[in-house]
Amino acid sequence: MVSDSYVRVTDVESLESDGRQLVSPHGNAVVLFHHDDDVYAVDNRCPHMGFPLSKGSVEDGIVTCHWHHARFELSCGDTFDIWADDVQTYPTAIQDGDVYLDPDPERTVSPATHWRNRLVDGLAENIPLVMAKAVLNLDTHDEGFSTPLSTTVDFGINYRAAGWGRGLTTLGTMANLYDWVDHDQKRRAMYIGTQEVADNVSGSPARFDQYALDNEELTKQRLKSWFQENCEVRDSNGAERIIRTAAATLPRADIIEILVATATDHLYLNNSHTLDFINKACETLDHVGWEKAPDVLGATVEQLTEASRAEEQSSWRQPVDVATLVFDAHERLPDLVATGDTSTWSQPDEFVDRLLSDDPEAIIDHLCDAIADGATAPQLTDAVATAATRRVAQFATSNEFNDWDTVHHTFSYANAAHELARRTEATEAYRPAFDGAISVYLNRFLNEPAAPIPEPTQTERPPEEIRTELLNAFDRQGAVDEAGRLVTEHFVAGGTAKKLIQTLGEGLLREDPQFHTLQNVEGAVRRFQRADTERQKRLPLVGTARYMSAHFPTRRSSEQTFEIARRLHRGDQLHGSE
Repeated sequence: MVSDSYVRVTDVESLESDGRQLVSPHGNAVVLFHHDDDVYAVDNRCPHMGFPLSKGSVEDGIVTCHWHHARFELSCGDTFDIWADDVQTYPTAIQDGDVYLDPDPERTVSPATHWRNRLVDGLAENIPLVMAKAVLNLDTHDEGFSTPLSTTVDFGINYRAAGWGRGLTTLGTMANLYDWVDHDQKRRAMYIGTQEVADNVSGSPARFDQYALDNEELTKQRLKSWFQENCEVRDSNGAERIIRTAAATLPRADIIEILVATATDHLYLNNSHTLDFINKACETLDHVGWEKAPDVLGATVEQLTEASRAEEQSSWRQPVDVATLVFDAHERLPDLVATGDTSTWSQPDEFVDRLLSDDPEAIIDHLCDAIADGATAPQLTDAVATAATRRVAQFATSNEFNDWDTVHHTFSYANAAHELARRTEATEAYRPAFDGAISVYLNRFLNEPAAPIPEPTQTERPPEEIRTELLNAFDRQGAVDEAGRLVTEHFVAGGTAKKLIQTLGEGLLREDPQFHTLQNVEGAVRRFQRADTERQKRLPLVGTARYMSAHFPTRRSSEQTFEIARRLHRGDQLHGSE
C-alpha cells in the first residue's frame, strides 16, 4: 500500500512508452525516467546552472545534463562532478499501474549543514560558483555571516603552508565591512572573502601546526623574549610553539603586546603587510572568537619570520639614514614614556601638518616631544594615520599608476598601528608611529603637486542623485578628482555617512577588486569611525573614493558569477527554454 505522503503523477504504461515525463507535484518540476525496468524521479533543474534534466540523457544508471555535462547517479542524485552539486531525488512507488512519488522526502542533513559542506567543497576546489551558491543559501538560513566566516577561517589556516596571507586578510576586511553595507552587498562581501581565501590557498600544500609548549606557567616576559628571539633568527617552528602557548595562557592584551613588540623589532616589515595582517588576524578573532587564537595567531608566524625588513632597503638608508633615526627613537621610548603625563596631552592644530614636512629628523623629534609631553600610543598613531590618509587623498595623478599602492601601503600600516595601539598599553605600541611617519615622509613626492582636498560648496542636488553620480563615475576610467568632489558634495547636501559608505561598498563589491582596493575601502571606513570632526570624517572617504576611481571599472567577472548564483537561488531561468 502506497503511503499517504505519496501522490499519483502518471501511469506506468505512458511513462514506459515516453521514457521520461515532466510532472509537477505540489508545484515542483520533477522529471520521471523509466530506466532499467524501474522508475526514477529527480528535480528537473540541474543544480549546476538550472538546465532542464528532462532534456538530458540517461545511460547506465547516470543522468547527464547536456549544458555542461554534469553527471548524476540516478537513484540518489549524487554527482560525479563536484562543481555541480547533488540533484534532489524523490522516492517512487508503483501501485495498480500508476506511478506515485513523495514530493517532500525527508532530508538526511539539514539545508544549513548541506550548504556549509558545499562551501568547503568550493573552497577546496576553488570553484567560485559553488562558493557563491553556498553563501546565498547560508544567508537564507540565517547563517550568512558566522558560518561562512568561521568555516573559511578554519580552511585558510589549515590548508595554506605559509599560513595567514592576503586571502584571510581579505576575509577579515569583508567581515569588518559587513555591518556597513546593505543586505545584498553583505552577501557579496562574504562571497569575495571566501573566493579570495580559496584562490590564495589553491595550489599550496597543507599546513601542519606546531604544538604549544607543555609548561603553562611561563610568564609573559619569558614568552615575549623567546618569541622575539625566535623570530629574529627566523625560526618559524619555535616561534609558532611559543605564540600558541601565549595565546592559550595569557590575557588578550599581553598577547597583543608580544605580537606588536615582535612586529616592530624591525621596520615596516613586508612593505607594511606584516603589521596589517596581524591586526586583521586579531580583528577576525573578534568576529569568530578568541578561543581560536592559538590556531589563528599560529598561522601568522611566517609573516614575521619570513618578512623583508625596511632597514635593509636602500630607500631607508640613502640619502638619509632614516632607519637609524627610527631605531634611535625606539631606544629612547622608555624614558620618553616615563617623562610624559598621558592625562594632559591633546593634539595641537598643526601637529599633522608637521608630520607631512620634508625633514625626517624634525618629524622624529616632533613625535618624541609629543611622547615626552604625554601623548599616548593611540593618540600618536592616530595622528600618523591621519597624515597617511592625506597622502592618499592628495595623491597626484601625474605619478605612475603603481604609486597608488605606495601611499596605500603606508595608509594600511598606519591604520593597523592605530588599531593595535588601542588594544595594548605596551611601550612598543609607540614604535610603528615612527616608521609609519617615516614612510609618510618617503612618500612626499607623490603629493607634488598635492591634489587639493575638495572644499564644501553649496549644492541644491539631493544626496541620492549625488550617490548615483558617484557610482557612474566609478564606471568611467580616470574620474579620480570627480569622485573625491562628489564625496564632499554628498556631505554638504546633508547625505548620511551610512548611505555614502553603502554606495562605496556597492561600487567596490560589484567589481573584481584588487586586494589593495579592498583594504583601502575598509581602512577608510575605520578611519571614518575614529574621526572626531566632519572634516576628519570626510578625508578618508574622499581618499578612498579617489583610490577606487583610479582602479575602476574592472571586467566584473566575479559579479557575473555571483549574479548567476543569485538568479539560480531565486529560481530564475538562465537558458532559452525550461
